[in-house]
Amino acid sequence: MRTIEPSELIINSDGSIFHLHLRPNDISKKVILVGDPGRVDTVASFFNRIEFTTSNREFKTVTGWLNGKRISVISTGIGTDNIDIVVNELDALVNIDFETRQEKSEKQQLTLVRLGTSGAIQADIPIDSFVLTEMAIGFDGLLNFYAGRNMVCNLEMEAAFLEHTQWNPLCAKPYFVASSSELVELFEDIAIKGTTISAPGFYGPQGRILRIPLADNELNDKIESFRYQDKRITNFEMESSAINGLSRVLGHKSLTICAIIANRVTKKSSSNYKPAVKKLIEVVLNRLTQ
Repeated sequence: MRTIEPSELIINSDGSIFHLHLRPNDISKKVILVGDPGRVDTVASFFNRIEFTTSNREFKTVTGWLNGKRISVISTGIGTDNIDIVVNELDALVNIDFETRQEKSEKQQLTLVRLGTSGAIQADIPIDSFVLTEMAIGFDGLLNFYAGRNMVCNLEMEAAFLEHTQWNPLCAKPYFVASSSELVELFEDIAIKGTTISAPGFYGPQGRILRIPLADNELNDKIESFRYQDKRITNFEMESSAINGLSRVLGHKSLTICAIIANRVTKKSSSNYKPAVKKLIEVVLNRLTQ
């Protein structure tokens, strides 16, 4: 069995993993992911009891108990590059023996649910509504660096999208990865089921123009008009594709649900999105700990 070298799996002097500063027993098998470290406290405010907390850079973790169930919340910061760190390190915590530096023979499955904010790209999706990511599209290219990429992706939908958009070959090749069907079923009654793009930036990659012109001024219109079978693309955010992709390859369950705080078609935005986010957190926590 392969031994993972210290340069590849970095373990801190206190036995915690490099970025997250977590030890194997510090997390639950059910993990809420949020971008903003400040939102960790909002999630943890619903816990009946807090067991553990730690923080390093943008990665803040609180593990506690709700309704008799152990649950963790972790902030990821912004972007799929951070998700690469978070998901790989969470998997290492449960599926690699830190003493031997070898994979465990029996693998454990994590449940990862991202709760965030997002912008709608269909005119009929209301502000302050919730969109559940049934399929995530990665504009980031991250999953393309991993073996098994094509095994977890919807290649037919990908090909249709590339053709429809006349995709710029200078951009990373998009990948399409479904969320856990079990988690979709658990939450489908509280949200609009959608197809979500994870962009590698907030401005140009999502079609915003400040001082630099876009390479393709029509890309957002092409995205809005794309249809595959009965599916359309519903919203932009910046993390769900890597969460779904890495989770699928590693054998974990994942889902993203976002509060819609802006509509890019109608040009409207939420006057105060925090109550909607708090409501989303409460509902999801209660469902996960039933």
